[in-house]
Amino acid sequence: MRKKIPGSRSLLAFDAAAKHGSFARAAQELSLTEGAISRQIARLESMLNCKLFDRTGSRVKLNPVGARYAQKIRETLERLERDTQSIMGMPEGSKSLDIAALPTFTSRWLIPRLRGFYAQHPDITVNIAARTEPFILTDSGFDAIVHFDHPAWAGMHTQFLFQETLLPVCHPMLLKDNDNIAQLNELPRIHRRQNPDVWHRYAKEIGIELDNPAHGVRYDLHEMAIAAAFSGQGVAMVPRMYVESELRSGELVAPWPESGLLSKKFCLVKPPETGSNEAALHAFERWLLAETHQI
Repeated sequence: MRKKIPGSRSLLAFDAAAKHGSFARAAQELSLTEGAISRQIARLESMLNCKLFDRTGSRVKLNPVGARYAQKIRETLERLERDTQSIMGMPEGSKSLDIAALPTFTSRWLIPRLRGFYAQHPDITVNIAARTEPFILTDSGFDAIVHFDHPAWAGMHTQFLFQETLLPVCHPMLLKDNDNIAQLNELPRIHRRQNPDVWHRYAKEIGIELDNPAHGVRYDLHEMAIAAAFSGQGVAMVPRMYVESELRSGELVAPWPESGLLSKKFCLVKPPETGSNEAALHAFERWLLAETHQI
């Protein structure tokens, strides 16, 4: 049976018209006439057997069906462009992996170590995208994801990598005497938005009192919290593995106990079928296991 896939001209015309809310502006973007855009949209609507735009005189606006379809088409076109650019940039005979990973883990731990992977496997390119939340891996376009253990990975293959542990860190200029526990209560606290109760749980774990443990600024990423601590804004609760270099150099200090309970299991998550990239993904997994064994 012939697949029901619209032509690329119709999809590009629809995407541009949906983005601009105007056939005229879509025509300008694609270097076509407004009539050509209108004909491509009409062809697409005829194939779908439904209207995608509400028309009032010369004005057009996506209807609910068109809005849903526009979102899907835009995602598909963007992915197609990424895949095309990726293939165009690959040397002949090389392989590539598309890996999703948590942003701070990627920038502070994974990318600085990838030189070692490339030394062992110069024929494999690792493309990395940042993902903060769990998602459905199947048909996502990713070969695997490095993320914390989560029910969303049910049915996937998960390989345990390491246990992330948290500790409070701050700029050394903020410490004024030897009573570090008392200062921890007095210093501004820096929060990661996704872990709003982390300071309350930490205080309970080590047996101290914190006045209003929820008070303080909130950031989305550990990278942001680390930057805030480095600039002297307060104390941040962050994974030790992300600040080892700063702790060794003295740019950050951690005179408080490391948490034994505030931790997450990190895993390499793979789909049940790894397809043509199986050998490359296996090589990446072996290297990643060797590297994380040192944490």
